[in-house]
Amino acid sequence: MSAPLALSHRTEHDLLGDREVPAGAYYGVHTLRAVENFPITGIPVSAHTELVVALACVKQAAALANQELGLLDRRRADAIVRACQEIRAGRLHEQFVVDVIQGGAGTSTNMNANEVIANRALELLGHPRGAYAELHPLEHVNLSQSTNDAYPTAVRVALQLCARPLATALTALADAFSAKAAGFAPVVKMGRTQLQDAVPMTLGQEFGAFAVTVREDVERLTEACRLLLEINLGGTAIGTGLNAPDGYAATACAHLCELTDLPVTTAADLVEATWDVGAFVQLSGVLKRIAVKLSKICNDLRLLSSGPRTGLGEINLPAVQAGSSIMPGKVNPVVPEAVNQVAFRVVGHDATVTMAAEAGQLQLNAFEPVIAHSLLDSLAVLTSACWTLTERCVTGITANPAHLRHQVDHSIGTVTALNPFIGYTAATSVAADALATGRTVRELVLERELLTEEQLDLLLSPERLAFAPSAVHEG
Repeated sequence: MSAPLALSHRTEHDLLGDREVPAGAYYGVHTLRAVENFPITGIPVSAHTELVVALACVKQAAALANQELGLLDRRRADAIVRACQEIRAGRLHEQFVVDVIQGGAGTSTNMNANEVIANRALELLGHPRGAYAELHPLEHVNLSQSTNDAYPTAVRVALQLCARPLATALTALADAFSAKAAGFAPVVKMGRTQLQDAVPMTLGQEFGAFAVTVREDVERLTEACRLLLEINLGGTAIGTGLNAPDGYAATACAHLCELTDLPVTTAADLVEATWDVGAFVQLSGVLKRIAVKLSKICNDLRLLSSGPRTGLGEINLPAVQAGSSIMPGKVNPVVPEAVNQVAFRVVGHDATVTMAAEAGQLQLNAFEPVIAHSLLDSLAVLTSACWTLTERCVTGITANPAHLRHQVDHSIGTVTALNPFIGYTAATSVAADALATGRTVRELVLERELLTEEQLDLLLSPERLAFAPSAVHEG
C-alpha cells in the first residue's frame, strides 16, 4: 500500500470565508488576503529585518505580560515565547510576505506576525500548522493587543535598532574626515565664497569642518531617537486600553525593555500617543538634514577634485573604476555621486513621511506603513552610503599642495588682508590691476610703495591668514 500524498494546502477560515493556504506556509488566511490585496512595491516586510525582529519582541513581551497577569496559560505562553525567540534569532523571516505598502494602518503586518508566531508555536507544541483550536493567532498571540498599539510600538523599536548602525557609520565618516584634516593641516589653499576667490585657509580646516558637521548630526540623531522611546503598547485600539487588563501596559513595557535593551516608557496619554506620529516626523527631518549635508559635502568633493587638468584639481579622489566606455583614462567621482543619489532618495522619503503624517484623522493614523518603510529605508541607505563614502573615497583622498600654493600666491583674494593697512580704495585698485594684468598683489603693492617687503611678508603669509584672526599693525 503506497504512502498517502502530502497535502499541498490547508483550509483556513476568516470573516470573508474559507481559503486554501499553502501547507508549508507559516502565515495564514489573513496574510494570504493581504498579499493578494497589496501587490504594490514587490518589497515584503521581511526586507526590513529590524521590523520583523521588533514585532517578535513586542509579541514576546505581550505573551510574558499576559502570562504574568493570568490571562495566558504557561504552556501556550512558553510556545509563543520560543517562537518569538526563533524569529528574533533570524528564523522564519521569509514568512513575512506582506507588502511594505498596505492599507489598514499595519493590520496586515500585525496579522502576518500573529499567524507566523502561532503556527510555529503550534509546531513546538506538537500540533500541525493551522490547528488554531489549540493556539490561535488572535486569541492568544494577539491577546491584550490591537494593531494600533502593537504595530507602532514595533516600528519605534525597529527604528531604534536601525539608528544605531547609522550613528556608528556617521562617527566613522567623521573620524575619517578628522584624520584627513590632521594630514592636510599644513596645506594652504584659497577659500571660496559664491565660487569666487575669498581668503586663504588650509585644506585641513576645510576637511575639519566636514568632520564637525557630520559629528553634529550624530548628536541630532541621538536626540530624535529619544522621542521614539515613548510607546503606546497597552492602549489597544484608540488608547483607551479596551480589552487589556489592569497593569498590562506597565508589565508589557517592562518586558519589552528587558528584551530590547531599550529604555522604552509608556506614554502618559495613550489616546494622544496612538494617533501622534510627531516623533516619526522629527526623525525624518533629522535624516533629511543628514542627507542634505552629506550631499553638500559630496558636491564639494566633486568640485575640489574636478579636472584633472581643467578643473579645480585641488584634491584627488581614489580611482575605483573606469569612468567611460568611450573616453580612455577618464575616472569619475562615482562614490560621491552615489551618495548624492542616496540623499535625493532620503529627501523624497521625508516628503512622503510629511504627507502621511498630515493625512492622519481622528484617533489613528492609517498611513504608518509608508512612514515605517520610508524611515527604515532612509536609515538603511544612509548607513550604507556613509560606509561607502568612508571606505571607498575619503580614506584615499590625497592633496595637490604645490598647485594649491600657486593658486594662493596668484590670487587677488589676499588683498583683503591689506584693507586695514592701505585702505579699501587702494586695496580695490590693487585688486583690479592684479586681475587685469595677471601680476601678483605683492608686486603691485611694492611697486606703489604702499607697504614694505617685511610688512608684506607678515601680512600676506598664508599660514598667518589661515590661523590668526587678529590683525597686525605696521611698524
